[in-house]
Amino acid sequence: MTEETTETKGVRLTAGDAELTVSPDNGCRIGSLRIGGTELLRQGPRYGSFPMVPWCGRVELGRFRDGGRSHQLPVNSPPHAIHGTGRDVAWRTVRTGPDSAAFTYDLADPWPYEGRVTQSFDLTADALTVTMSVETEGDSFPAQAGWHPWFLRDLGEGGADVELSFAAEWQEERGENHLPTGHRVPPRPGPWDDCFGMPDGVDVTLTWPERLELKVTSRSAWVVVYDEQAEAVCVEPQSGPPNGLNTLPRLVTPIDPLEISMTWSWRDLT
Repeated sequence: MTEETTETKGVRLTAGDAELTVSPDNGCRIGSLRIGGTELLRQGPRYGSFPMVPWCGRVELGRFRDGGRSHQLPVNSPPHAIHGTGRDVAWRTVRTGPDSAAFTYDLADPWPYEGRVTQSFDLTADALTVTMSVETEGDSFPAQAGWHPWFLRDLGEGGADVELSFAAEWQEERGENHLPTGHRVPPRPGPWDDCFGMPDGVDVTLTWPERLELKVTSRSAWVVVYDEQAEAVCVEPQSGPPNGLNTLPRLVTPIDPLEISMTWSWRDLT
C-alpha cells in the first residue's frame, strides 16, 4: 500500500486564485486545494482527497460474488475490505494543461478482473469538476467509484468550524458492523459515519462562517458523510452504498462503462 502522507510533488493546476495539486504517484489523489492561498484539505496523515475505486467504503469480510463466482479481497480494515485499490497505486499521466489533467491506471491483482480506470480534473476560478470512469477489458464485472475528501474542519486564523447542510431522502441504517443493514430510515442527526440517499443527485453545502462556502454536487444518488474526527469532515459522493458490490451491484460491461463525476463549487464569504 502507498503510504498515505502529504506528497508535495504532483501536477499543479491553476485558475484565478484557485490552485490544485494532484499526486498521480500516490493514488492520484488531490493533495491540495487552495483558494486565495487558504488550504481546504487536511495535510499530513490521511490527507487530501482520494479516489475510491473499484469499490467504495466497506465490503463485508472482503468478499463479494459475481454470479456463481466468489472473490476474496484483502481485508485492509478488519474485518472488512475498504475504499478500493486505486488509492494504493501509481497512475499514468495522460494529459496536463494549465487548468486540466487526466490520469489512468489498469486494474490488476488483487482485483480479479481486467479493466482501466480514468480520472480527469477540470479547474475554473470558482469550481472543480472531477470525473472517473471504469471500463472493462474483458469480462463484465460489478464495480463502484467515488471520492473520499478530507475537508478541514476549520480554516485556521481562529475561524469557526465548518457547518454541514444537506437534505437527504433517506439514511441507510448502519449496523454494528458499520455496514448498511438494508433498511432505510429517516435522516438522523450527527455525528455521522453514514450513507445517505439523494435520488435527485448529491447536494451538500459546507460553510466556514464568514470565510467560504463550498457545495459538493453529483448526479449520483449516494453520499457518505463522516464527521467523527476532530480535524476534518468528509463528504463522499459515490456510485452506490457501502457493501454495494454485494447488495446493489452495478455491472460494468464492454458497452456500458461506469462513469461518475462530482463538482466542488465555492464562493467567498469574507
